[in-house]
Amino acid sequence: MREREEHIRRILDEVRERCVKAGRRPEEVRVMAVTKLHGPEAIADAYRAGIRLFGENRLQEAASKREAFPPDAELHLIGHLQRNKARKAVELFSCIHSVDRIPLIEALEKAWGDREGRLPVLVEVNLSGEETKYGFRTEEEVAQALERLAASPALEVRGFMTMAPYTDDERVIRAVFGGLRELASRMQKAFPSLPLAELSMGMSNDYPIAIEEGSTILRLGTVLFGERAP
Repeated sequence: MREREEHIRRILDEVRERCVKAGRRPEEVRVMAVTKLHGPEAIADAYRAGIRLFGENRLQEAASKREAFPPDAELHLIGHLQRNKARKAVELFSCIHSVDRIPLIEALEKAWGDREGRLPVLVEVNLSGEETKYGFRTEEEVAQALERLAASPALEVRGFMTMAPYTDDERVIRAVFGGLRELASRMQKAFPSLPLAELSMGMSNDYPIAIEEGSTILRLGTVLFGERAP
């Protein structure tokens, strides 16, 4: 739909403007189109608008529409991953954002096998303390995960992912995003050989704050495509 494509272009322009206003270079921040429950038409509109990074929450849905993603598009997994789905995940996705426990690291390594190169991953961190969210909860746990990943022959850690609580309280949101930025800075000093520049944070309801707090990947769905079908 031409109307939706133009709307997405306007959102991308707004993101660039917010980057400049925050004193950041627009090329530092990538917009991921989250296409959960959206079909090939939405994917095509986002692609025509200039988006090359897409995110899916569920393996089965991603597999069912894999052919809808153009060859030069990146497809990342942003949803929770069960260990027994690791093999399918490494076949479908070019990056896993939701590495949230050591056993999953081991499962992904096994699934990657003797493929060439290494699979990019992000370490998921739960800074909100919400029981309904996944992710490592303490700095010690994060450090242990990074130590494990630093020795991995199959996985390449590139940074971190988090989610803020769904709230109108900007202070709460900013505390989570700022907290991840500060944690990443400390971990980079502790593990100088690891490339930890990626911060996957910010969704449709809070991405302006995420830009200000240092996000490098915004995971946007509703603001690009409208509400999902029930």
